[in-house]
Amino acid sequence: MPKLRGEAFWRETLRSAHYVVAPMVDQSELAWRLLSRRHGAQLCYTPMLHAQVFLRDANYRRENLYGEACPEDRPLIVQFCANDPEVFVQAALLAQDYCDAIDLNLGCPQMIAKRGHYGAFLQEEWDLLQRMILLANEKLSVPITCKIRVFPDIDKTVKYAQMLEKAGCQLLTVHGRTKEQKGPLAGVASWEHIQAVRKAVNIPVFANGNIQCLSDVEECIRKTGVHGVMSAEGNLHNPALFEGRNPLVWEMAEEYLEIVRKYPCPLSYVRAHLFKLWHHTLQVHQQLREELAKVKTLEGIVDVNRELKLRCQEEIANQKEGEKPKEGLPFFHWICQPYIRPGPKERCRENGDSGTEKGVRGKRALEEEEDGNSELLSKNKQKKKLRNPNKSFDPSLKPKYAKCDQCGNPKGNKCVFNMCRGCCKKRAFKETADCPGHGLLFKTKYEKSLSWQHSQRGIQTPEISQRGDAEVGETAVLKEAGDS
Repeated sequence: MPKLRGEAFWRETLRSAHYVVAPMVDQSELAWRLLSRRHGAQLCYTPMLHAQVFLRDANYRRENLYGEACPEDRPLIVQFCANDPEVFVQAALLAQDYCDAIDLNLGCPQMIAKRGHYGAFLQEEWDLLQRMILLANEKLSVPITCKIRVFPDIDKTVKYAQMLEKAGCQLLTVHGRTKEQKGPLAGVASWEHIQAVRKAVNIPVFANGNIQCLSDVEECIRKTGVHGVMSAEGNLHNPALFEGRNPLVWEMAEEYLEIVRKYPCPLSYVRAHLFKLWHHTLQVHQQLREELAKVKTLEGIVDVNRELKLRCQEEIANQKEGEKPKEGLPFFHWICQPYIRPGPKERCRENGDSGTEKGVRGKRALEEEEDGNSELLSKNKQKKKLRNPNKSFDPSLKPKYAKCDQCGNPKGNKCVFNMCRGCCKKRAFKETADCPGHGLLFKTKYEKSLSWQHSQRGIQTPEISQRGDAEVGETAVLKEAGDS
């Protein structure tokens, strides 16, 4: 059967999907996909998978894709991050029998993507992307799709999309933010960019960004003309988003935990999902937030979820008539609802700063705080302080280390060369020298080797001499016999 392309692929294989759950690292696992499908999602992506790891590690393949077969989990698109055409295609060949399409991640803006050189940090390397997609389109039995972020310039974004289409991309998801728009700097996604791409290409287009409720989905389709809308953050805070409902949080949590019992996943995934679902409630019941962070078993998570439910039900029972949600929320905290990520100025106000240019203090600034005031430490450092009250984050109190003469790393205190172990090892080997401080004994071992070889020669010499004398005597006898 020939491989379906473009509109036919979206219409027949993806069943004209309009409501799409985004690929999310460690968050769009099978259990969450099944929960989302039960509540309106029509298409799901796997978490972003690393092509190189998928290719070499059988356990990674089994944990992320080769697990228990689940007919409910279709249509499904597997997403890879990669920067090498051969590696990408070889990984995709191992995955193609378990999905309906392979997606190339060109949208991840995180630092890990920058270090690994993939995701949105490939968006300037058009020759490489063309080779990757051309090869995948040629070798795979399923279509190749792409998820991208936009350039600030609309025209460049359009040309980028057209290049991917020409290379063989059969469906394009456009996240309407640049790679610099992330975290507190995320801002609003540009539907104008998405609309321009939709008009310029002949393949199906999905929109991503600014989706918090079903009305956003409908408005996005109306304004941009896209085939479908993808949600990530909105889906994590309300898995019933595509149903147009805002259910009680514990209903979604209990249903998800039941699915996890049947289709297990790492406990870190489960905990992260409950932090998202219970986000607003955990601002109220902060003690249970700490318990959720520390719990070590699925049953322990179930217990924390049960306790949160009981506390919320108690609040509901004591609720006064006409009482309104606090903190400016559209609903009470125990109802699934969007989380609006604060911008830099809002974060400054939350941290008690004026919000002026000089007073802007992001997460990094807090982490680099030099004094020991726990109120100014990051949450991670506050947790460390809780575990060890005597711990200090004052840089002036940290021990000072002398530097290696060669590379600048801390040197060994007893090194005879005043070097770190790596540099010391190279020098000691080159000069056949010893460094007791690092336990390197090249000279001693060499001398022992010579001594052993000498002793072996001393043992062998008499034997060789006797054997030689015997051979001479034997030759003389034979000579005499010959003469006679």
